[in-house]
Amino acid sequence: MQLSADRRDALKAAEFAALMDGLGPFETQPLVAVAVSGGADSLATALLLREWVAGRGGGVLGLVVDHGLRAESAAEADLTLRRLAGIGIPAEKLTLTDLARGPSLAERARLSRHRVLEAECARRGILHLVFGHHAGDQAETVAMRLLAGSAEAGLAGMAALVETLSVRRLRPLLAIPPERLRATLRAAGIDWVEDPSNRDPSQQRARLRALRSDPAGDGLATRALVLSAQARGVARARREAEIAEELAQNVAIYPHGYAHLRQSRLSPEALAALVGMISGANFPVSVERLRDLAADLRPGTLAGAQLVPAGRYGPGLLMVREPAACEGAVPAREAVLWDGRWRLSTAVPEGCDVGCWGDDTPRLREILPMIIARCLPVLRRNGVLLTKYPAVLHEFVFSPARSAASAPFFPLPGSI
Repeated sequence: MQLSADRRDALKAAEFAALMDGLGPFETQPLVAVAVSGGADSLATALLLREWVAGRGGGVLGLVVDHGLRAESAAEADLTLRRLAGIGIPAEKLTLTDLARGPSLAERARLSRHRVLEAECARRGILHLVFGHHAGDQAETVAMRLLAGSAEAGLAGMAALVETLSVRRLRPLLAIPPERLRATLRAAGIDWVEDPSNRDPSQQRARLRALRSDPAGDGLATRALVLSAQARGVARARREAEIAEELAQNVAIYPHGYAHLRQSRLSPEALAALVGMISGANFPVSVERLRDLAADLRPGTLAGAQLVPAGRYGPGLLMVREPAACEGAVPAREAVLWDGRWRLSTAVPEGCDVGCWGDDTPRLREILPMIIARCLPVLRRNGVLLTKYPAVLHEFVFSPARSAASAPFFPLPGSI
């Protein structure tokens, strides 16, 4: 995949098919959803996907999220639905109701969009969710992470493929300049919405875009940042595979939400991956904070997790959730994720809460160490315990926000 002399021409169907093939395999008649904001990038992606699925006997669904942050957002979402209908793409509008202006708005909005998009895909049985992020977006992501002092893994930028519990997030266009996507729409006679937030100087991404002085997204600065992300992505994928192998050889992970470390040392990256999983952290744990401990594992508390002697489990240490750091009780709504680690997997009566077992654990002393049992999830209604061991593993699934060893980072395939 090259940014060649035709880097401002419309993207051809064969080129897009090659990009998608690099993210396979796909089922015989693939069903694909595409997140469509109404801007040129996502509309062009939807148009290209329409042709791609048609050649494979599949289907595409546009998902349009109304974020509700501007008075015009609902009307823009409706206009986008009409434009998608005009090119033969069925679409659904999803409305966010939990966003409010304030700190970290961009990050909160992104997480909310992903939540509703993936929930709709799961509801419809769609495995593939495609985003229209392009080379300019990738360059800005790397620049933002450079300014934030990100480690090497973060400087790999966005992955071309991310596997979640419910969908595969696909970004096939990370090497494609945005001007080619606009050219694709112009060639098809399709207009698009320009989001004013893309030029809002209060937004870091907009400031970086202006500084880049590269509106077509095909200049040297963009190409250098995308190439850098690709090289770092390849290195990150290799290192993540090594960490997964290290964990497989030295650590046993149990469905009750704890791990048995059989050796006296791990690499700092492997230890950080374990801490992130056991603590339910939303963000990566600092490797630097764990470097000394990783070289000589010993009991202690670290970032919401604890290392304790393995006791009945034999030599080594157990990594368990720190009881004092457990989340408080939350309403037991469908598929709720409690403590960043436990997902409710069954229907429950109205008026239930999810919380930790806590002081109701004495009866489990002969089954599990108390420090593990205290942090297990349970259902209560009006303070009355409803969960009976071992039913906890039928009512809840250990589903941490960060896996210790998920699929390795998927860098941009091919060359730029």
